[in-house]
Amino acid sequence: MRDLTKYQGVIPAFYACYEDNGDVSAERTANFAKYLLEKGVKGLYVCGSSGECIYQSKEERKIILESVMKAVGGKMTIIAHVACNNTKDSMELAAHAESLGVDAIAAIPPIYFHLPEDSIAKYWNDISSAAPNTDFIIYNIPQLAGVALTMPLFKKMLENPRVIGVKNSSMPVQDIQMFKMEGGEDCIIFNGPDEQFISGRIIGAGGGIGGTYAVMPELFLKADELLKEGKINEACEIQHAIDKIIYAMCACKCNMYAAAKQILREKGVECGSVRAPLAEITEEGIALAHNVKVMIDEAIEKYVG
Repeated sequence: MRDLTKYQGVIPAFYACYEDNGDVSAERTANFAKYLLEKGVKGLYVCGSSGECIYQSKEERKIILESVMKAVGGKMTIIAHVACNNTKDSMELAAHAESLGVDAIAAIPPIYFHLPEDSIAKYWNDISSAAPNTDFIIYNIPQLAGVALTMPLFKKMLENPRVIGVKNSSMPVQDIQMFKMEGGEDCIIFNGPDEQFISGRIIGAGGGIGGTYAVMPELFLKADELLKEGKINEACEIQHAIDKIIYAMCACKCNMYAAAKQILREKGVECGSVRAPLAEITEEGIALAHNVKVMIDEAIEKYVG
C-alpha cells in the first residue's frame, strides 16, 4: 500500500506570478509560495489551469516550478502540472519536474483534437515515462479539455504503477465516488470544483485542489478540520459562505484569477496581472474585488476567529 498522506488535505492551485511588464516573476512566485506555506496548507499544485499554463512557454513554466521548489520544496507537497499540447514538450517538463524533486506530476488530456482513448492513454503514459520515479495524477477537467476521463480509460491508466489518482474537476460528485471505488485504498481522488469541497470530501475525495483556495485558505482549512471532526453541519455552513464568495469573485467583470490576484494584492501579496487573452481587472472590478475581500475577512472572523 502507498502512503498517500502527503496528498490529503487542502492544496491550492498556484497562480502565475508576473512582473508589471508581464514577464514571469521568480521573486513574486517565491513570495507567494512562502505566503501559502505560512497559511498551513498541505501543498501546492503548480502550473495548472489556475496557473495559466496554456498561455506560457515551457521555459517559463520551468522558471515558475524552480522558484516554487527553491522557496518551499521539501516543506510542503508539490504537484507539478506538466501537460503541453504535444507529447515531447510534456515529457521535457515531466523530466524537469522530477529532477527538482516534486512529489507528483499531473496532466490534462490533449486538447483541441478529440483523440481516441488509446491515444490519450499513450500521451499520459509517455509523460509518466519521462519521470519514472515520480507519482502521476490524471487531471480530469472535461468542461475545459473537451475530453472526459471514462471508467475504461481510468482502468487502463491504473495499469501504470505510477498512477496514484485523479484530480477530478468534473461537477458530478458521483465521479469522485466512482473513481475512488475503482482505484481503491491505494488511490487518491482530489476534489476539483471548490463549490463542492465538502460534498466531494464526504463522498470519497482524500483532499482538494482548487483555484480559489489561495484567497481564503483559512476557510478551506477550517472546513476540512470540521469535516475530520465529524461536524458536518458546521463544515457545510462554511462551504455555503465559500460559495457566496466564489460567486462574487466570478461577478468581478474580469477573469476570475485577475480578481483573485487583486484580492491578494489587498492582502499584501503581489502576483501581477493575468496574461492575455485573459481579461485583466478594470477599475470597476477593483471595487468589486475589494467587496469580495471584505466578505472573506468577515467569514474568516466568523468561522476561524
